[in-house]
Amino acid sequence: MPSEFTGKHVTVAGLGVSGVPAAKVLHGLGAHVTVVNDGADERARAQAAELEPLGVTVRLGDGDTLPEGTELIVTAPGWKPTKPLFTAAGQAGVPVWGDVELAWRLRGLDGRNAAPWLAVTGTNGKTTTVQMLASILKAAGLRTAAVGNIGVSLLDAVTGEEEYDVLAVELSSYQLHWAPSLRAHSAAVLNLAPDHLDWHGSMEAYAADKGRIYEGNRVACVYNVADKATEDLVRAADVEEGCRAIGFTLGTPGPSQLGVVEGLLVDRAFVEERQKNAQELAEVSDVNPPAPHNIANALAAAGLARAFGVSAAAVRDGLRAFTPDAHRIAHVADVDGVAYVDDSKATNTHATEASLAAYESIVWIAGGLAKGATFDELVTGAAKRLRGAVLIGADRALIREALARHAPEVPVVDLDRTDTGAMLQAVQEARRLARPGDTVLLAPACASMDMFTNYNQRGDAFAQAVRELGA
Repeated sequence: MPSEFTGKHVTVAGLGVSGVPAAKVLHGLGAHVTVVNDGADERARAQAAELEPLGVTVRLGDGDTLPEGTELIVTAPGWKPTKPLFTAAGQAGVPVWGDVELAWRLRGLDGRNAAPWLAVTGTNGKTTTVQMLASILKAAGLRTAAVGNIGVSLLDAVTGEEEYDVLAVELSSYQLHWAPSLRAHSAAVLNLAPDHLDWHGSMEAYAADKGRIYEGNRVACVYNVADKATEDLVRAADVEEGCRAIGFTLGTPGPSQLGVVEGLLVDRAFVEERQKNAQELAEVSDVNPPAPHNIANALAAAGLARAFGVSAAAVRDGLRAFTPDAHRIAHVADVDGVAYVDDSKATNTHATEASLAAYESIVWIAGGLAKGATFDELVTGAAKRLRGAVLIGADRALIREALARHAPEVPVVDLDRTDTGAMLQAVQEARRLARPGDTVLLAPACASMDMFTNYNQRGDAFAQAVRELGA
């Protein structure tokens, strides 16, 4: 039992996916654990009932007061740094860690599970890239798992019975903010676009937290050649001597880059004499689906895998074996020569921009909760691809106004309803606008909670509506 935690008074801030495992692990390490939580709803009460018999103190409905005697806070990643709890901790000199920081410090303490981390962040594409990476690592015969922000607790991975050779780790900007000592084997920042600025306070602070993923990297910092901000983060990072900057590009790669040549994914980074040599990794058709932004995800995953010494054949086999999660540019059906594609996961403009770029002629279904986003740049870039647009959701007027300014020739159907049945009407209207060869694309550029429980339910409603078209 690590002496660092024995008898220490630790406050866990927030129940949920990260808080419950953190409380259990810390209690098991001999700490005196108090959990504080803002809410006191049914789920919170059930979680409290799970922890209290272990001897964990749970305070529901008060997440702002620092418990007396606290020596360490372990916080849920989404709790804002400006919360009064953390202000009080700063005044009292109490350190604040996230669950990722705790997991990093616990790895290998029992002589096991000190597996290196290959880490991924970015505004969009994190989950897909981490899943691709895990598939590639498994194809190489390595014991691995996709963990972190993907919904699988890192604490479970580093303290559980299963041993790993390497972990594929998805990290959000929130998690990175609270993980000051994390030092990955290699890491990638896929892209940077304004997101979660209400939490971070500014784009500069958001980017800085993303950039923490590169700190202390040992082998490779993988960046997006098309997104200079990611390369700037590499340049600013304090890495171990010998760590290399590795770019990925949808164009022809230069030395120390991975890219695309004549329908092939190729490596000019982890080959001998990279000034003149390249290694074929896979065909573009091995990427599912082969949309441009997903090819970029595959190249980033391949870069991290190659940094870990994985063979070209394993990259190919892992990409072929990979199946994307639902609601990520998922082809639902073809009806009367029109393809229907569900990208409900495109909940912000950056993700939707990539989705729209994947198709030539689109009837676009969009709208929901804008979260402060503006749509002028998105519409300007996509205008030539739009056959029509069908708008739903609470903030659809923002998209309608952007279309009127920058694509006035595009026919727009504005559905003045926010009930879940609006999706069926949206699909029917999209069918009316579409022509054979077009793609009806659900890429909302907005959050879903005005009409649906989450983006999964929104995508399911779209798929059901499409199935009713073909019935």
